[in-house]
Amino acid sequence: MRNSETLLEALTRARRPLLGTGVVALMACAVGAVLSPQQFFRSYLFACVFWTGIALGSLAVLMLRTVTGGSWGIPIRRPLESATRTLPLVALFFVPLLFGLKSLYEWARPEEVLRDPILKHKAPYLNVPFFIGRGVLYLAAWGLLVYFLNRWSDEQDRAPSEGLDRKLQLLSSGGLVAYGLTVTFWSIDWIMSLEPHWFSTMYGVMLIAGQALGGLAFAVAVAVLLSRYEPLASVFSAEQRHDLGKLLFAFVMFWAYVSFSQYLIIWAGNLPEEIPWYLKRLQGGWGWFGIALIVLHFLLPFLLMMPAGANRNPKILAGVALLIVAMRMVDLFWLIRPVFSPSRFTLHWLDFAAPIGVGGVWLAFFLWHLTQRPLIPRNDPDFVNAMAHEQP
Repeated sequence: MRNSETLLEALTRARRPLLGTGVVALMACAVGAVLSPQQFFRSYLFACVFWTGIALGSLAVLMLRTVTGGSWGIPIRRPLESATRTLPLVALFFVPLLFGLKSLYEWARPEEVLRDPILKHKAPYLNVPFFIGRGVLYLAAWGLLVYFLNRWSDEQDRAPSEGLDRKLQLLSSGGLVAYGLTVTFWSIDWIMSLEPHWFSTMYGVMLIAGQALGGLAFAVAVAVLLSRYEPLASVFSAEQRHDLGKLLFAFVMFWAYVSFSQYLIIWAGNLPEEIPWYLKRLQGGWGWFGIALIVLHFLLPFLLMMPAGANRNPKILAGVALLIVAMRMVDLFWLIRPVFSPSRFTLHWLDFAAPIGVGGVWLAFFLWHLTQRPLIPRNDPDFVNAMAHEQP
Protein backbone atom coordinates (compact mmCIF):
# COMPACT_ATOMS: atom_id res chain seq x y z
CA MET A 1 0.00 0.00 0.00
CA ARG A 2 1.20 3.51 -0.85
CA ASN A 3 0.89 6.03 1.95
CA SER A 4 2.64 9.00 0.35
CA GLU A 5 -0.02 9.57 -2.29
CA THR A 6 -3.81 9.48 -1.99
CA LEU A 7 -5.97 7.60 -4.46
CA LEU A 8 -7.53 10.82 -5.74
CA GLU A 9 -4.10 12.28 -6.43
CA ALA A 10 -3.01 9.12 -8.23
CA LEU A 11 -6.10 9.05 -10.45
CA THR A 12 -5.78 12.74 -11.26
CA ARG A 13 -2.11 12.33 -12.08
CA ALA A 14 -2.87 9.39 -14.41
CA ARG A 15 -5.80 11.12 -16.12
CA ARG A 16 -3.91 14.09 -17.54
CA PRO A 17 -1.32 12.23 -19.67
CA LEU A 18 -4.00 9.82 -20.88
CA LEU A 19 -6.19 12.67 -22.04
CA GLY A 20 -3.25 14.46 -23.64
CA THR A 21 -2.08 11.36 -25.46
CA GLY A 22 -5.60 10.62 -26.65
CA VAL A 23 -6.15 14.13 -27.99
CA VAL A 24 -2.81 14.15 -29.84
CA ALA A 25 -3.53 10.73 -31.36
CA LEU A 26 -7.01 11.83 -32.44
CA MET A 27 -5.50 14.90 -34.08
CA ALA A 28 -3.17 12.56 -35.96
CA CYS A 29 -6.23 10.52 -36.97
CA ALA A 30 -7.85 13.69 -38.33
CA VAL A 31 -4.79 14.21 -40.53
CA GLY A 32 -5.03 10.57 -41.58
CA ALA A 33 -8.69 11.03 -42.46
CA VAL A 34 -7.69 13.74 -44.94
CA LEU A 35 -4.72 11.84 -46.40
CA SER A 36 -6.30 8.37 -46.48
CA PRO A 37 -10.02 8.50 -45.63
CA GLN A 38 -10.67 4.84 -46.46
CA GLN A 39 -7.92 3.62 -44.14
CA PHE A 40 -9.04 6.05 -41.45
CA PHE A 41 -12.57 4.59 -41.35
CA ARG A 42 -11.23 1.04 -41.21
CA SER A 43 -8.88 1.73 -38.32
CA TYR A 44 -11.32 3.97 -36.51
CA LEU A 45 -14.07 1.33 -36.69
CA PHE A 46 -11.76 -1.19 -35.02
CA ALA A 47 -10.91 1.30 -32.25
CA CYS A 48 -14.54 2.20 -31.56
CA VAL A 49 -15.67 -1.43 -31.51
CA PHE A 50 -12.97 -2.38 -29.00
CA TRP A 51 -13.62 0.40 -26.48
CA THR A 52 -17.37 0.03 -26.88
CA GLY A 53 -16.91 -3.63 -26.00
CA ILE A 54 -15.17 -2.74 -22.74
CA ALA A 55 -18.01 -0.41 -21.75
CA LEU A 56 -20.78 -2.84 -22.74
CA GLY A 57 -18.97 -5.80 -21.21
CA SER A 58 -18.74 -3.86 -17.95
CA LEU A 59 -22.50 -3.25 -18.14
CA ALA A 60 -23.13 -6.98 -18.59
CA VAL A 61 -20.88 -8.00 -15.67
CA LEU A 62 -22.40 -5.28 -13.46
CA MET A 63 -25.92 -6.59 -14.12
CA LEU A 64 -24.80 -10.20 -13.67
CA ARG A 65 -23.27 -9.37 -10.30
CA THR A 66 -26.38 -7.42 -9.23
CA VAL A 67 -28.59 -10.43 -10.00
CA THR A 68 -26.36 -13.06 -8.40
CA GLY A 69 -24.90 -11.05 -5.53
CA GLY A 70 -21.71 -12.07 -3.81
CA SER A 71 -18.87 -10.34 -2.03
CA TRP A 72 -16.60 -10.84 -5.07
CA GLY A 73 -18.33 -7.89 -6.72
CA ILE A 74 -17.50 -5.33 -4.01
CA PRO A 75 -13.97 -4.42 -5.27
CA ILE A 76 -15.02 -4.16 -8.94
CA ARG A 77 -18.43 -2.55 -8.59
CA ARG A 78 -17.22 1.06 -8.89
CA PRO A 79 -14.89 0.35 -11.86
CA LEU A 80 -17.78 -1.40 -13.61
CA GLU A 81 -20.19 1.46 -12.94
CA SER A 82 -17.66 4.05 -14.05
CA ALA A 83 -17.04 2.15 -17.29
CA THR A 84 -20.78 2.05 -18.04
CA ARG A 85 -21.03 5.82 -17.61
CA THR A 86 -18.65 6.29 -20.55
CA LEU A 87 -21.34 5.16 -23.00
CA PRO A 88 -22.35 8.75 -23.96
CA LEU A 89 -18.73 9.33 -24.99
CA VAL A 90 -18.75 6.05 -26.91
CA ALA A 91 -21.85 7.19 -28.80
CA LEU A 92 -20.07 10.43 -29.71
CA PHE A 93 -17.08 8.49 -31.02
CA PHE A 94 -19.29 6.63 -33.49
CA VAL A 95 -20.55 9.80 -35.20
CA PRO A 96 -17.59 10.11 -37.64
CA LEU A 97 -18.23 6.55 -38.81
CA LEU A 98 -21.63 7.58 -40.16
CA PHE A 99 -19.78 9.55 -42.84
CA GLY A 100 -17.83 6.45 -43.85
CA LEU A 101 -20.60 3.87 -44.21
CA LYS A 102 -20.24 3.68 -47.99
CA SER A 103 -16.50 3.22 -47.61
CA LEU A 104 -16.86 0.43 -45.06
CA TYR A 105 -19.98 -1.47 -46.07
CA GLU A 106 -20.73 -2.94 -49.46
CA TRP A 107 -24.46 -2.88 -48.77
CA ALA A 108 -24.37 0.91 -48.26
CA ARG A 109 -23.35 1.48 -51.90
CA PRO A 110 -26.48 1.52 -54.14
CA GLU A 111 -24.53 0.51 -57.27
CA GLU A 112 -23.31 -2.65 -55.51
CA VAL A 113 -26.80 -3.54 -54.32
CA LEU A 114 -28.24 -3.22 -57.83
CA ARG A 115 -25.90 -5.81 -59.31
CA ASP A 116 -25.85 -8.27 -56.40
CA PRO A 117 -28.95 -10.49 -55.85
CA ILE A 118 -27.93 -11.35 -52.27
CA LEU A 119 -27.56 -7.68 -51.31
CA LYS A 120 -30.92 -6.94 -52.94
CA HIS A 121 -32.50 -9.68 -50.84
CA LYS A 122 -30.98 -8.24 -47.65
CA ALA A 123 -31.69 -4.60 -48.55
CA PRO A 124 -34.86 -4.31 -46.40
CA TYR A 125 -32.63 -4.82 -43.35
CA LEU A 126 -29.22 -3.65 -44.58
CA ASN A 127 -29.88 -0.08 -45.60
CA VAL A 128 -28.49 3.15 -44.19
CA PRO A 129 -31.64 4.72 -42.65
CA PHE A 130 -32.65 1.50 -40.88
CA PHE A 131 -29.04 0.90 -39.83
CA ILE A 132 -28.85 4.31 -38.15
CA GLY A 133 -32.29 3.87 -36.61
CA ARG A 134 -31.29 0.58 -35.04
CA GLY A 135 -28.13 2.17 -33.70
CA VAL A 136 -30.16 4.88 -31.97
CA LEU A 137 -32.44 2.20 -30.50
CA TYR A 138 -29.48 0.23 -29.12
CA LEU A 139 -27.99 3.36 -27.55
CA ALA A 140 -31.33 4.30 -26.01
CA ALA A 141 -31.70 0.85 -24.44
CA TRP A 142 -28.15 0.87 -23.07
CA GLY A 143 -28.52 4.46 -21.91
CA LEU A 144 -31.66 3.68 -19.90
CA LEU A 145 -29.98 0.71 -18.23
CA VAL A 146 -26.89 2.75 -17.37
CA TYR A 147 -28.94 5.68 -16.09
CA PHE A 148 -31.12 3.73 -13.68
CA LEU A 149 -28.39 1.34 -12.52
CA ASN A 150 -26.17 4.27 -11.57
CA ARG A 151 -28.97 6.44 -10.22
CA TRP A 152 -30.27 3.74 -7.90
CA SER A 153 -26.72 2.83 -6.91
CA ASP A 154 -26.18 6.46 -5.90
CA GLU A 155 -29.41 6.41 -3.90
CA GLN A 156 -28.27 3.20 -2.23
CA ASP A 157 -25.07 4.96 -1.14
CA ARG A 158 -27.07 7.74 0.49
CA ALA A 159 -30.01 5.78 1.95
CA PRO A 160 -29.97 1.98 1.60
CA SER A 161 -33.24 0.06 1.47
CA GLU A 162 -34.47 -3.38 0.48
CA GLY A 163 -36.72 -1.74 -2.10
CA LEU A 164 -33.73 -0.27 -3.92
CA ASP A 165 -31.90 -3.60 -3.86
CA ARG A 166 -34.97 -5.28 -5.33
CA LYS A 167 -35.32 -2.67 -8.06
CA LEU A 168 -31.68 -3.07 -9.04
CA GLN A 169 -32.10 -6.84 -9.25
CA LEU A 170 -35.26 -6.65 -11.36
CA LEU A 171 -33.73 -4.09 -13.71
CA SER A 172 -30.60 -6.18 -14.10
CA SER A 173 -32.58 -9.36 -14.77
CA GLY A 174 -34.46 -7.76 -17.65
CA GLY A 175 -31.39 -5.78 -18.64
CA LEU A 176 -29.36 -8.92 -19.26
CA VAL A 177 -32.00 -10.08 -21.75
CA ALA A 178 -32.04 -6.66 -23.42
CA TYR A 179 -28.24 -6.62 -23.49
CA GLY A 180 -28.10 -10.03 -25.17
CA LEU A 181 -30.57 -9.03 -27.88
CA THR A 182 -29.17 -5.58 -28.61
CA VAL A 183 -25.51 -6.63 -28.66
CA THR A 184 -26.34 -9.55 -30.95
CA PHE A 185 -27.92 -7.21 -33.51
CA TRP A 186 -25.28 -4.54 -32.92
CA SER A 187 -22.52 -7.04 -33.72
CA ILE A 188 -24.36 -8.11 -36.87
CA ASP A 189 -24.80 -4.49 -37.97
CA TRP A 190 -21.35 -3.07 -37.29
CA ILE A 191 -19.05 -6.08 -37.73
CA MET A 192 -20.65 -9.08 -39.41
CA SER A 193 -22.24 -7.00 -42.17
CA LEU A 194 -18.76 -5.97 -43.30
CA GLU A 195 -19.05 -9.27 -45.17
CA PRO A 196 -22.74 -9.31 -46.11
CA HIS A 197 -22.58 -12.60 -48.00
CA TRP A 198 -21.47 -14.46 -44.85
CA PHE A 199 -23.38 -15.18 -41.67
CA SER A 200 -23.03 -17.16 -38.47
CA THR A 201 -25.64 -17.92 -35.83
CA MET A 202 -22.83 -18.03 -33.24
CA TYR A 203 -21.48 -14.57 -34.05
CA GLY A 204 -23.55 -12.61 -31.54
CA VAL A 205 -22.82 -15.08 -28.75
CA MET A 206 -19.11 -14.91 -29.58
CA LEU A 207 -19.12 -11.10 -29.33
CA ILE A 208 -21.12 -11.19 -26.09
CA ALA A 209 -18.64 -13.66 -24.57
CA GLY A 210 -15.73 -11.46 -25.68
CA GLN A 211 -17.30 -8.28 -24.32
CA ALA A 212 -18.11 -9.81 -20.94
CA LEU A 213 -14.60 -11.24 -20.69
CA GLY A 214 -13.03 -7.91 -21.65
CA GLY A 215 -15.21 -5.92 -19.24
CA LEU A 216 -14.47 -8.27 -16.35
CA ALA A 217 -10.74 -8.37 -17.08
CA PHE A 218 -10.59 -4.58 -17.29
CA ALA A 219 -12.43 -4.15 -13.97
CA VAL A 220 -10.26 -6.76 -12.24
CA ALA A 221 -7.05 -5.11 -13.48
CA VAL A 222 -8.25 -1.69 -12.29
CA ALA A 223 -9.32 -3.04 -8.90
CA VAL A 224 -5.99 -4.79 -8.30
CA LEU A 225 -4.04 -1.66 -9.25
CA LEU A 226 -6.22 0.50 -6.99
CA SER A 227 -5.81 -1.95 -4.10
CA ARG A 228 -2.38 -0.44 -3.50
CA TYR A 229 -4.24 2.53 -2.01
CA GLU A 230 -6.81 2.98 0.71
CA PRO A 231 -9.70 2.38 1.07
CA LEU A 232 -9.59 -0.63 -1.28
CA ALA A 233 -6.41 -1.96 0.32
CA SER A 234 -8.36 -2.77 3.50
CA VAL A 235 -11.28 -4.40 1.71
CA PHE A 236 -9.85 -6.36 -1.23
CA SER A 237 -9.07 -9.72 0.37
CA ALA A 238 -7.14 -12.68 -1.00
CA GLU A 239 -10.39 -14.64 -1.02
CA GLN A 240 -12.04 -12.05 -3.24
CA ARG A 241 -9.07 -12.12 -5.60
CA HIS A 242 -9.44 -15.88 -5.72
CA ASP A 243 -13.16 -15.56 -6.54
CA LEU A 244 -12.51 -13.03 -9.29
CA GLY A 245 -9.73 -15.19 -10.70
CA LYS A 246 -12.04 -18.20 -10.86
CA LEU A 247 -14.72 -16.10 -12.57
CA LEU A 248 -12.16 -14.79 -15.05
CA PHE A 249 -11.06 -18.37 -15.67
CA ALA A 250 -14.68 -19.38 -16.37
CA PHE A 251 -15.18 -16.49 -18.80
CA VAL A 252 -11.99 -17.42 -20.67
CA MET A 253 -13.28 -20.98 -21.01
CA PHE A 254 -16.68 -19.75 -22.22
CA TRP A 255 -15.11 -17.49 -24.86
CA ALA A 256 -12.88 -20.33 -26.06
CA TYR A 257 -15.82 -22.73 -26.20
CA VAL A 258 -17.98 -20.36 -28.24
CA SER A 259 -15.15 -19.42 -30.61
CA PHE A 260 -14.18 -23.04 -31.21
CA SER A 261 -17.84 -24.03 -31.67
CA GLN A 262 -18.24 -21.54 -34.51
CA TYR A 263 -15.04 -22.80 -36.14
CA LEU A 264 -16.09 -26.44 -35.77
CA ILE A 265 -19.60 -25.91 -37.14
CA ILE A 266 -18.43 -23.94 -40.17
CA TRP A 267 -15.49 -26.23 -40.95
CA ALA A 268 -17.62 -29.37 -40.60
CA GLY A 269 -20.34 -27.90 -42.81
CA ASN A 270 -17.75 -27.14 -45.52
CA LEU A 271 -20.10 -24.77 -47.36
CA PRO A 272 -18.57 -22.49 -50.02
CA GLU A 273 -20.36 -19.40 -48.67
CA GLU A 274 -19.00 -19.94 -45.13
CA ILE A 275 -15.48 -21.41 -45.43
CA PRO A 276 -13.93 -18.28 -47.08
CA TRP A 277 -14.45 -16.33 -43.83
CA TYR A 278 -11.86 -18.50 -42.10
CA LEU A 279 -9.64 -18.81 -45.16
CA LYS A 280 -9.18 -15.02 -45.15
CA ARG A 281 -8.07 -15.18 -41.54
CA LEU A 282 -5.75 -18.16 -41.87
CA GLN A 283 -3.63 -17.12 -44.85
CA GLY A 284 -1.35 -14.29 -45.90
CA GLY A 285 0.09 -13.83 -42.41
CA TRP A 286 -3.29 -13.55 -40.67
CA GLY A 287 -2.94 -17.12 -39.42
CA TRP A 288 -0.38 -15.95 -36.86
CA PHE A 289 -3.15 -13.98 -35.19
CA GLY A 290 -5.16 -17.17 -34.85
CA ILE A 291 -2.19 -18.92 -33.25
CA ALA A 292 -1.63 -15.95 -30.91
CA LEU A 293 -5.26 -16.08 -29.82
CA ILE A 294 -5.03 -19.78 -29.02
CA VAL A 295 -1.78 -19.38 -27.07
CA LEU A 296 -2.18 -15.98 -25.39
CA HIS A 297 -5.95 -15.58 -25.17
CA PHE A 298 -6.70 -19.10 -23.98
CA LEU A 299 -3.78 -21.41 -23.23
CA LEU A 300 -1.53 -19.05 -21.22
CA PRO A 301 -4.35 -17.56 -19.04
CA PHE A 302 -5.66 -21.11 -18.55
CA LEU A 303 -2.30 -22.35 -17.30
CA LEU A 304 -1.56 -19.28 -15.17
CA MET A 305 -4.92 -19.40 -13.40
CA MET A 306 -5.02 -23.17 -12.96
CA PRO A 307 -2.99 -23.39 -9.69
CA ALA A 308 -5.18 -22.94 -6.63
CA GLY A 309 -3.12 -20.11 -5.14
CA ALA A 310 -2.32 -18.21 -8.34
CA ASN A 311 -5.42 -16.03 -8.28
CA ARG A 312 -4.67 -14.87 -4.75
CA ASN A 313 -1.43 -13.32 -6.00
CA PRO A 314 -2.32 -9.75 -7.07
CA LYS A 315 0.56 -9.56 -9.55
CA ILE A 316 -0.47 -12.73 -11.36
CA LEU A 317 -4.15 -11.76 -11.33
CA ALA A 318 -3.48 -8.26 -12.67
CA GLY A 319 -1.04 -9.59 -15.26
CA VAL A 320 -3.52 -12.15 -16.59
CA ALA A 321 -6.33 -9.56 -16.64
CA LEU A 322 -4.22 -7.06 -18.60
CA LEU A 323 -3.12 -9.80 -21.01
CA ILE A 324 -6.77 -10.68 -21.67
CA VAL A 325 -7.66 -7.03 -22.34
CA ALA A 326 -4.78 -6.79 -24.82
CA MET A 327 -5.84 -10.02 -26.53
CA ARG A 328 -9.41 -8.79 -26.81
CA MET A 329 -7.97 -6.02 -29.00
CA VAL A 330 -6.05 -8.58 -31.06
CA ASP A 331 -9.17 -10.71 -31.46
CA LEU A 332 -11.26 -7.80 -32.76
CA PHE A 333 -8.47 -6.71 -35.09
CA TRP A 334 -8.42 -10.26 -36.47
CA LEU A 335 -12.19 -10.18 -36.97
CA ILE A 336 -12.28 -6.80 -38.74
CA ARG A 337 -9.08 -6.04 -40.66
CA PRO A 338 -8.81 -9.14 -42.92
CA VAL A 339 -12.07 -7.99 -44.55
CA PHE A 340 -10.14 -5.18 -46.20
CA SER A 341 -6.87 -7.04 -46.81
CA PRO A 342 -7.69 -10.74 -47.27
CA SER A 343 -4.66 -11.72 -49.34
CA ARG A 344 -1.93 -10.55 -46.95
CA PHE A 345 -1.40 -9.12 -43.50
CA THR A 346 -1.01 -5.34 -43.46
CA LEU A 347 -0.58 -2.73 -40.74
CA HIS A 348 -1.07 1.02 -41.06
CA TRP A 349 -0.01 3.69 -38.59
CA LEU A 350 -3.70 4.57 -38.16
CA ASP A 351 -4.24 1.07 -36.75
CA PHE A 352 -2.20 2.28 -33.77
CA ALA A 353 -3.25 5.93 -33.67
CA ALA A 354 -7.01 5.25 -33.65
CA PRO A 355 -7.18 2.89 -30.64
CA ILE A 356 -4.67 5.05 -28.75
CA GLY A 357 -6.68 8.19 -29.48
CA VAL A 358 -10.08 6.75 -28.63
CA GLY A 359 -8.63 4.80 -25.70
CA GLY A 360 -6.74 7.72 -24.19
CA VAL A 361 -9.83 9.91 -24.06
CA TRP A 362 -12.01 7.00 -22.93
CA LEU A 363 -9.66 6.08 -20.08
CA ALA A 364 -9.39 9.70 -18.94
CA PHE A 365 -13.19 9.95 -18.90
CA PHE A 366 -13.40 6.63 -17.03
CA LEU A 367 -10.92 7.78 -14.37
CA TRP A 368 -12.83 11.03 -13.91
CA HIS A 369 -16.03 9.08 -13.25
CA LEU A 370 -14.13 6.83 -10.85
CA THR A 371 -13.35 9.85 -8.66
CA GLN A 372 -16.98 11.01 -8.47
CA ARG A 373 -18.20 8.39 -6.00
CA PRO A 374 -16.76 6.52 -3.01
CA LEU A 375 -14.68 3.60 -4.23
CA ILE A 376 -16.21 1.25 -1.65
CA PRO A 377 -20.01 0.69 -1.85
CA ARG A 378 -20.48 0.36 1.90
CA ASN A 379 -24.27 0.04 1.63
CA ASP A 380 -24.05 -2.85 -0.80
CA PRO A 381 -26.01 -5.84 0.60
CA ASP A 382 -22.88 -8.00 0.43
CA PHE A 383 -20.49 -5.52 2.02
CA VAL A 384 -20.68 -7.14 5.46
CA ASN A 385 -19.80 -10.53 3.96
CA ALA A 386 -16.91 -8.95 2.09
CA MET A 387 -15.48 -7.52 5.30
CA ALA A 388 -15.81 -10.91 6.97
CA HIS A 389 -13.34 -12.41 4.49
CA GLU A 390 -9.79 -12.97 5.57
CA GLN A 391 -7.75 -9.90 4.71
CA PRO A 392 -4.55 -10.13 2.60
